[in-house]
Amino acid sequence: MLRPLRRNNPFPQALALGLFASCTEVRLCQSWLAAPPQTHRRYPPHGLPPKTLERPPMRIPHFFLTIKRRLSAWWQGLGASKRPASKAPESLAKDRALGGSPTIAMPMTRYATVIIPALNEARRIAEVVRYALADEATSEVLVIDDSSIDDTARLAREAGARVITSTILGKGASMCDGALSAKEDLLVYLDGDLSGLQPGIVSKLCRPLLRDEADFVKARFGRSGGRVTELTAKPMLKVFFPEVAHLGQPLGGIIAARRSLMRSLSFEGGYGVDIGLLLDAHRAGARLVEVDIGSLEHDSQPLLDLTLMANEVARVIYSRARASGRLHVEQVIAMYETQRQAQAELDYILTRRRGRQRILLLDMDGTVTRSRFALELARATGREAELMTLLDGPNDDAATRSARIAALFKFVHQREFERVAHKLELRPGAIEFVNRMRRAGFMVGLVSDSYFVAADIVHRRLFADFALAHLLQFDAEICAGRLLLNSGFLAHPADEERRICKSHVLRRLREDLGEPPVAEIWAMGDNINDLAMLRSADKAFAMEPKSAQLREVPGVIVVKGFEELLAHVPAEHPEAA
Repeated sequence: MLRPLRRNNPFPQALALGLFASCTEVRLCQSWLAAPPQTHRRYPPHGLPPKTLERPPMRIPHFFLTIKRRLSAWWQGLGASKRPASKAPESLAKDRALGGSPTIAMPMTRYATVIIPALNEARRIAEVVRYALADEATSEVLVIDDSSIDDTARLAREAGARVITSTILGKGASMCDGALSAKEDLLVYLDGDLSGLQPGIVSKLCRPLLRDEADFVKARFGRSGGRVTELTAKPMLKVFFPEVAHLGQPLGGIIAARRSLMRSLSFEGGYGVDIGLLLDAHRAGARLVEVDIGSLEHDSQPLLDLTLMANEVARVIYSRARASGRLHVEQVIAMYETQRQAQAELDYILTRRRGRQRILLLDMDGTVTRSRFALELARATGREAELMTLLDGPNDDAATRSARIAALFKFVHQREFERVAHKLELRPGAIEFVNRMRRAGFMVGLVSDSYFVAADIVHRRLFADFALAHLLQFDAEICAGRLLLNSGFLAHPADEERRICKSHVLRRLREDLGEPPVAEIWAMGDNINDLAMLRSADKAFAMEPKSAQLREVPGVIVVKGFEELLAHVPAEHPEAA
């Protein structure tokens, strides 16, 4: 049996063992001496079966593991006076001695990036940032701001965070931006509205990662899961993903993970981002662990938001189940269409007014963007010549023309619609103008004759509040070529002169019975189809008008860019939301 090394002179035994090993199994020792300090794991696209994702650990006899440990200890001891030593817990040393995967010693320096997605969290953001920085594990705090209209960004920066503006509205995009901007290899995500946190949560969440016991860590709170968790998420997980159904709070946003893993996952744009990350990590073969972090306080969601959250969570679980081959009923894909169409309804938008009395309506094509979405999509799919024969046809009414254009894009995948919408060029200053108007108390939305699949993306790029557009039908994410006119654009039965018109949106907004009533509506457009809307507005702007009629309308202010509009922005509203 090998005798323990003496502290005063480990070199002779280490050298002898090394020579002996080289004579018997030199290749084996060389491969292990050159091995990195932690197990390699690959995270390929989450559609692959788990059994192909992970290289099995190399089993080494206890004798050669002892040789490796002693040689490594002697070599590290030579430089002990030049660099700080880091200690691993005794349990980790025991695991290594038993022939398990090499483990990571506990760092003596700060090693984690804390990422906080935030939207209008001025009430608590500074407290959360200071809490994160006080943890001995935290190297930096990133606050990913969704163009907040309160003092979230300023307060976070003053508290010591590095503030980054999100590339697009939505928690998922903010989480992705944080992963791409983080400096450290271990990432911890916190919410910006937390309070009552116990000390050391960042360190506690990172511990399974440092011990190489997990790749993805979920926090478990003292309180039970909410209504969406208990009534929607858990029952569905038990059916489709029983492997993760034991997790107490699968929808929780407080997580820790390796940066390489997070950068390989897909980030949903809505309320389904947290369950989507959990399921994608599981499907990628990552090891999942849940850590109890005690009790905390969280702002509750309004009932209407909970309804949307439940729909979104269900859609994401169905989607991942189908991708994993665990779902064979194609009809459930229609749930995504139902959920998407609900967001385009004016009745739903009115429920989100939340007391705001002033509304700004922006046309999309040519006003907010420099080009028309349908034209850019036609160019991307090789249909430009066919589109030009349909676009702005003098003999077609708006409904007929829109239906024919929709049929032109039949069989185009939904991802192509979304890709083109993400690449549409926004006019300079548009995002700042929208932010300033929201700070002034306006509810800002896009009103477009185009398709909601595009308008929804553009409104989030602008950090606006909503989008209204017509609904293009998709079957299994393939365009069916059918158009459903948005009911908000339709006139009363007695109004036959303008059966489909943006001006009817203004009328519906003014008829809203919610308290307080709508007091003022501004509108902005660029072409003849915006004329009636501009005439009906309390204040109207024409952005580089394509039609001379817009220049002749009394009261319509002609502008060349959003920079000119900043002078018209009212003073900030004290209760802007």
